[in-house]
Amino acid sequence: MKCPECGQWNRASMPHCTKCGAPLNIDEASRLQWKDTLKDSGPSTAYLRADEFGQMDNTPDARDELAGEMQDLKKRKREGEARQSSMSGKARSRSASEVVVTEEPAAAARSRRARHDDVPATAVRVQPAPRSDRARREESEIWHRVRFMNENGAFAESRTYDPAPSGTYTQGTGSWHLAGPLGRQIVPPPEHKHRFLKFLLALILIAAVGAGGYFAYNYFSRGSQPAVNQNAIVTATLMDDLPAHTILIPGEDGTTIYIRELHASYVVVDGFASIEVADHTWYDNLEGSLEETMEVTLSPFLKTASGKQTPLDLVTYQITIPLSPITLESPEALRTTVSTTMSAIRIVVRPGSRVLVNDEDCSDTINSETGEMTKNVTVQPIGDNPYKIVVRSQYCRENTITVVLYREPQEIPLDLAVGTFGSTDQDYMKVTATTLPGAYVEVLTPHSDLNITDLDSTGKFSFNAIFGDNIGYNTITIRASYGDKKPSVVNYEVYYLPPPDKYTTKAWRLNADGYSELLSNLQVRIAKHQIYEVKGVVQYSVSDKPQRVVINTSEDGKTQPVLVENFTKIHWEVGKYYRIFADAASSYNSMPWLNARYTYLK
Repeated sequence: MKCPECGQWNRASMPHCTKCGAPLNIDEASRLQWKDTLKDSGPSTAYLRADEFGQMDNTPDARDELAGEMQDLKKRKREGEARQSSMSGKARSRSASEVVVTEEPAAAARSRRARHDDVPATAVRVQPAPRSDRARREESEIWHRVRFMNENGAFAESRTYDPAPSGTYTQGTGSWHLAGPLGRQIVPPPEHKHRFLKFLLALILIAAVGAGGYFAYNYFSRGSQPAVNQNAIVTATLMDDLPAHTILIPGEDGTTIYIRELHASYVVVDGFASIEVADHTWYDNLEGSLEETMEVTLSPFLKTASGKQTPLDLVTYQITIPLSPITLESPEALRTTVSTTMSAIRIVVRPGSRVLVNDEDCSDTINSETGEMTKNVTVQPIGDNPYKIVVRSQYCRENTITVVLYREPQEIPLDLAVGTFGSTDQDYMKVTATTLPGAYVEVLTPHSDLNITDLDSTGKFSFNAIFGDNIGYNTITIRASYGDKKPSVVNYEVYYLPPPDKYTTKAWRLNADGYSELLSNLQVRIAKHQIYEVKGVVQYSVSDKPQRVVINTSEDGKTQPVLVENFTKIHWEVGKYYRIFADAASSYNSMPWLNARYTYLK
């Protein structure tokens, strides 16, 4: 619709004119009242607004404020015009006795107006009259303060001028004419212009330095040190038997505190909002290597009933990230010397873990109940063969170990056949191996039935390794030589243990007489690997890996101690009674040392 005040066309749905701010769609009486209100500079119209929750607020309408500002601008413009007229009158009255004004010819005036249409001035020529030095200085000060206004009532750019010197009546390029009957040609002095530019440049430089310092302070000081809630209470706790932290944030009872990182809200009760966070929440989804500790931050917001959220101070605390558990069962050390192509690495991890061996995922070979995992690896005769094992268990950070299997470099290849057993319950075992065709082969440990029929053609040979009564680990040693080449030697261990029906039937009772006889003939019994039956309560532990305990074998359980090393599948506990079958191995602190092969509960 058309605005009744300024004639601007507006959309019918608009409450006010977009040009002058006058209200639309009201009757004439209301319009007159609106005009009176503008004259009195009264407050703008206010509207009651309600949000979705029914809360009311009294907010002035921005469009009414705009209309008031436009009216005020017009008022100030009129006042400026009146003030400019007054200043011009004073200037004329002050200098009328000192200057003589002569009209220019009409043709020259028309020409000058044509060249200066943008300046609302009447072109005149000024005939300076004789005047004193004081009058010149006063007139100079007046013209220095002159500002120009165009026909629209807006002030032109401020400039500094000096009155034209005596006897100068010509107009140069860039000259200006003052409005009014005292109009004259004025030329800006260069020295004032240069001074003003220097001042402006210095002002810009100072402002740039100040702004840079302010933003640097905000970035390096405030940005790096956000406000931390000093009133929050952070306590280390357990959550589902896992490390956690409980955070108490103070607040007014009944209010709600929202935690952005947890996407959850908590109600303040008894002065605090209680927040419990499991430590693994912060790093469950993080991949790669993590540090031992980690600094975490909670961003709380005070949440009102209307849904408005007000940020509170941050809550920051540190958590400790545990290492994924890993136990190396075989080999016994991280660096081991081997002499065969195939070797087994056996570890124990937490069930459900992810295991990588030299970047190969072996997680599917982990026992789901015990966490045991065995990896058969190929060992080349090149010296060190490293195997990097990376384990990542749930709620833990990565743990890494490196197992190095050293195999001496060979000039003559010599290897046991793949699949050669590492244990047996027989007192002999067939062994097959290969070497350089035509090489000379020697078996340096007890053996029988050496077969070298195919040695010259294929390098293959075989024999039976004999263990006899040597229960436990037995080493098989093979040597191959060929001309001037360096001989190659292979040492291979086989664990020999007879079945229970053969082993236990050979056991001697370890009563008072048997214990005395063992002490008297200890070295003989060790050489023959004599088997004994040990019964009693575990008194104390000497070591955990391998497990070694002390048991009193007397009937009253107070004397006849023996040290027993566990080679069975049952883990012994201190204070429990066991029936153990073991063979003599050595001595320890004047006690017999026995290697246990079978364990039975009472």
